Amino acid sequence: MTQISLVVSDVDGTLLTKDKTLTDRAKSAVQRLHKAGIGFTITSSRPAIGMRFLIEPLALWLPVGPFNGSSIIDPEMHPVEQHLIPQAAAERSLKILREFGADIWVFTADQWLIDNPNGSYVAHEQHTIRADPTTVTDFSPYLATACKIVGASADAPGLERCEKVMQEALGRQATAVRSQTYYLDITPPGFDKGTFVQAMAKRLGIATDAVATIGDMQNDLAMFRVSGMSIAMGNAADNVKDQATNVTATNEQDGFAEAIEMILKRNGAG
Repeated sequence: MTQISLVVSDVDGTLLTKDKTLTDRAKSAVQRLHKAGIGFTITSSRPAIGMRFLIEPLALWLPVGPFNGSSIIDPEMHPVEQHLIPQAAAERSLKILREFGADIWVFTADQWLIDNPNGSYVAHEQHTIRADPTTVTDFSPYLATACKIVGASADAPGLERCEKVMQEALGRQATAVRSQTYYLDITPPGFDKGTFVQAMAKRLGIATDAVATIGDMQNDLAMFRVSGMSIAMGNAADNVKDQATNVTATNEQDGFAEAIEMILKRNGAG
């Protein structure tokens, strides 16, 4: 069995609790990875600024993967790779999101743009990424530099239908996948959490079989598919658990720390 040399984790619903807390047990688990000589980094649908607060407490030294891994940012928040959504795909995605009644957010490298400050999830996102949005009346001037577009909706079944329509409409022009039951993310084509895992493995000179990944949502499946060990959180949907090699406890039960224990045990360091 291949030894694990790198662990790549999702953030929300995985590393953090529901109230966006990094527990002491989670921090200690990452410290154990460092001591065991196992690399650790994170990838998330969050913008880079929303990942900054985790760099120091986790002593991250590898680049992180914001925007579902379609960008790569070093621990000092300098871009290593930055990709954009083609403008035609961005325009098409906005039209579809409006048809499904979702609130629209546009993220550039350094801005979060909204047109409805009273949207259901605006306050939630402010708390999550620890940043404030800029309200605009027209997204058009920003679509040429969009790193991510989000459709936010409390209608989970409707957003799931929107995801399928979006994927069919955009094809290979962009990636469309839900990062939460209430968020549909549109990101640059050809890049996802799986390509981020591959990039980090290449950076370390290891095979992807030596990578373990931890996640809870549909956007984590791309990294599950390319890693040698994949661990789904206990709070994940059944279809996510079905595609993982292992399942841990929920993010409210320190499932992340338990996942790290599984990895260390596999390496004979548990």
